[in-house]
Amino acid sequence: MPNAKPYHTESGRLVLETAVGKYPNTQALHAGRVASSLVTLDLVDVPVIIRAFTAMLRELRYAMSEMALATFLQAKAYDKQLVLLPVVIAARFQQHAFLCRVDSDIRGPKDLVGRRVGVRAYSQTTGMWLRGILVDDYGVRPEKVNWLTFEDAHVAEYRDPPWAERAQPGQELVAMLRSGELDAIIVGNEVPDDPVFRTVFPDPNAAADMFWRKHGFVPVNHMLTVRRDLAQDHPDIFPEVVRLFRESKDAVAASNPDGRDPLVFGRAALDPAIRLALRYSTEQGLLPRKMDIEDIWEGLPAGV
Repeated sequence: MPNAKPYHTESGRLVLETAVGKYPNTQALHAGRVASSLVTLDLVDVPVIIRAFTAMLRELRYAMSEMALATFLQAKAYDKQLVLLPVVIAARFQQHAFLCRVDSDIRGPKDLVGRRVGVRAYSQTTGMWLRGILVDDYGVRPEKVNWLTFEDAHVAEYRDPPWAERAQPGQELVAMLRSGELDAIIVGNEVPDDPVFRTVFPDPNAAADMFWRKHGFVPVNHMLTVRRDLAQDHPDIFPEVVRLFRESKDAVAASNPDGRDPLVFGRAALDPAIRLALRYSTEQGLLPRKMDIEDIWEGLPAGV
């Protein structure tokens, strides 16, 4: 644990060093248009936000940090000193992130059995959601696919399963699909705009609609985490922290006439997504021990 805590009191307000990416829903926070008399968010510049996950997990570098959901579930399972706040930073349907070549003979997810599929890290949250969908809706279990990974998990203790192979130094995910060395890949938020690629799902929008009808939520990618010592020492500030993120979202969020709001707040709204992510992560061997929903919210200050 670092010697200096990344939070302090200044002019009667608690100042929290916070790592959160720049998105439409956090724009007002980054611009200082949403403020509080109780707490100040000192938003650090992290150009590649996933790098903040490792720093938070291994060094507790920030008071609060955005974190991928699968990463937090692993962190909780390995007893990292973090608490999850019921604030969604990023969420989306995942089907558009599963790509193959336009000339591929893959006609749908069932054709992935025995294929070589690349993903940045086996623990990546998009991969977790998509592998769960492959099992639940298409009967394709993870061990029936030959996975190629390019990075370790953010949680240092985790090791990839035996059906995942590590790419060689210098190999690159998108380039290997383009060259035909991989049959399909799972990307992140940045989906390459390249005419040589198409989605593994013949109709990703229809597949997303099917997920919504079945589960009633948009899959969560990133949430907000806080150091346990901060949650214990200053539990009263967290309703205000949640308010800041909600107001920042509300400042720019478009209406959702179909009710599919991806950026939800509160335990009640998030429990269905957390439960499914927990099941998927357990079934895929991402977690070293069994946990339930109460384990995931353990440490959350009252009233949040």
